[in-house]
Amino acid sequence: MLDAVPVQWRVVRTIRPKYSCRSCEKVVQAPTPVKAIARGKATFGTLAHVVVSKFDHHLPLYRQAEIMAAQGIEIDRSTLAGWVGQASVLLDPIISRIREVGLTASKIHTDDTPVPMLDPGRGKTATGRLWAYAVDDRGCGATTPPLVWYEFTTDRTGAHPQRQLASFTGYLQADGYAGYDKLYDTNRVTEVACWAHFRRKIFDIHATKPTPLTTDLLERIGQLYEIEAEARGHHPDIRRRSRQDRTEPLINELHQALDDALRRLSPKSEMAKAIAYGRKRWVALTRFLDDGRLEIDNNIAERAMRCVALGRKNWLFAGSKAGGDRAAAIYSVIESAKLNGLEPQTYIADVIAKIARDWPAARWDELMPWNWQPDNQVIAEAA
Repeated sequence: MLDAVPVQWRVVRTIRPKYSCRSCEKVVQAPTPVKAIARGKATFGTLAHVVVSKFDHHLPLYRQAEIMAAQGIEIDRSTLAGWVGQASVLLDPIISRIREVGLTASKIHTDDTPVPMLDPGRGKTATGRLWAYAVDDRGCGATTPPLVWYEFTTDRTGAHPQRQLASFTGYLQADGYAGYDKLYDTNRVTEVACWAHFRRKIFDIHATKPTPLTTDLLERIGQLYEIEAEARGHHPDIRRRSRQDRTEPLINELHQALDDALRRLSPKSEMAKAIAYGRKRWVALTRFLDDGRLEIDNNIAERAMRCVALGRKNWLFAGSKAGGDRAAAIYSVIESAKLNGLEPQTYIADVIAKIARDWPAARWDELMPWNWQPDNQVIAEAA
């Protein structure tokens, strides 16, 4: 039988008796436990519950406050917002380390998405952006830890990825956004384009007005993905040989089919524009053929954006730039934890407690999602 038990809240009382020595008359008492919030009510487990409920389960703070009120717990939404802020402050060393490790990778996937932000000065919402930078080499059989970090900005300009990746050297897999071009111009960063973006442009036309050409091109691209699926998880050398033996001939045929179509189509047609998008990026689109570490598309970064898309439907907007920064910080921890197979609430409850209790900086790596190990006490406190 499967039964549901409502969430239970408890009041934790800490009793610290004083003891005196009859010989020396010295009085001793256990030190005051470190609190998650100075003079506050929340435990570390409560902080973890609130942030995971908002950013992983997509429950806005006002709905969390309503749920708590229905259970007899009266907590103002502004108080919950303060708890989220405190959690993000405590998690800052973890976030910084995630980014630091990510920048040492040989390949990064990136994407961005709009996030409405309140703009009180203008009496309406402005459009901010949330950027994701993801590292995940499991597709080529690597054992390096997967991770992702996010950044919130108030606009979409190339200055933001240029700043984030200023020390990065390697491959950058992204869409065709021109803001990345200055990174490619440095010769430190090599562009890898995304076949999923190219396919989507053709599919969007096919969905409204299918033609023999759109059908043929989609089938050809589908064959590339079938080969990729068979090679997923294998060593880079195996993937490279598979691509050169099986994929490259198909891509050469596709290249010819695209050129033939362009000669027949009006340059102003939507189909010609879709094909031109791919032809313009052909070198970057075919770069994966020669390096088994590379992916055929940027779906790793797009998957990292799903949490934002789901959350945006529920919490609707960021209340401020600071609120957007907090969201980016907490998403970085939650999504990196999930990539490494962790339950986020248990992980965050333990990590913020240890950081608040002056965890040694020399041991930060023990708290990273790819190294952290749970214990029974942690699971009990997070429950």
